[in-house]
Amino acid sequence: MSRPIKFAILGFGHIGRRHACMILQNSNSELVAICDVLPKNQLDLESFNSIPFFKNIDELIQSDLSFDVVCVCTPNGLHADQSIKILDRGFHVVCEKPMALSKKECEAVILKSKEVSKHVFCVMQNRYSPPSIWLKDIVKKNILGEIYFVQVNCFWNRDERYYNNSSWRGTNELDGGTLFTQFSHFIDTIYWVFGDINVNSAIFKDFNHKNLTNFEDTGVVNFDFKNGGIGTLNYSTSVWNENLESSITIIAENGSIKIGGQYMDKVAQCTIKNYKMPKLAPVNKPNDYGSYQGSAANHQYVIENVVDTLNGRNQITTKSHEGLKVVEIIERIYKLKSLN
Repeated sequence: MSRPIKFAILGFGHIGRRHACMILQNSNSELVAICDVLPKNQLDLESFNSIPFFKNIDELIQSDLSFDVVCVCTPNGLHADQSIKILDRGFHVVCEKPMALSKKECEAVILKSKEVSKHVFCVMQNRYSPPSIWLKDIVKKNILGEIYFVQVNCFWNRDERYYNNSSWRGTNELDGGTLFTQFSHFIDTIYWVFGDINVNSAIFKDFNHKNLTNFEDTGVVNFDFKNGGIGTLNYSTSVWNENLESSITIIAENGSIKIGGQYMDKVAQCTIKNYKMPKLAPVNKPNDYGSYQGSAANHQYVIENVVDTLNGRNQITTKSHEGLKVVEIIERIYKLKSLN
């Protein structure tokens, strides 16, 4: 018989609020605490008035309140230190992407989780999207045969409406870069479906974010798959007004596939030898943050996976070593900035 899993949320911005809503919707989970450094009157907590509120992480984890898991929904640069603090107090961690801003920090989190025998659940919700699940399945079953070429395009809008609304976005210390905050989900898709890569070259440009961020808004990355085949990642946040595209195109021995749409949500092309495309389940709408949109709204599956794993009914969908791998790949890409 399953028991209800008790959650606390650290960081109550857009993503933290999304976690809270999904926890409340799950009949096997309870939201027992909210923590944010901003005062309550700046957080719009009207729907959460009955939930205990804490002003900082130390106040939360040192309280007498009983809970199982803390969702870390704070700025990227805080994830590692906060996760280690939470683990050290004997709680499981759900860590929003990215897991950290360096491989070294990820390793420290993993080491602590092993020391205290607690789980770290990394949030990579694109793994729950039906087109991604289908793509993973046909590659695993070798239906496509040898993979020749993969192209991933991520062209989003992130303008002053996004960056001027926050003190940490766009900074090297807390944001880390466009790939960490905007497109790590798609790097995870590359790694999850096709395996690790060798990064060969990259070009980075800052076209219209010079007064908004400390880093690039556009990049072109060329890589080889360690399992064979080549690929490119083309990305930009300089698109005017609204998101344009998130897509993946695969050219392989037995056929070609393109999954497109604004957030890799539509199978635009499937031509595979002796294969009939199945009907996929509907894709959830993107996370809508008013002036901008994110990836598919799949956080309910993340919470469900945590509940099921802690009740012994499932395994972690995105393990900590996979979260580390995404960070490591981004680090390898960004090391090439010195060559530009």
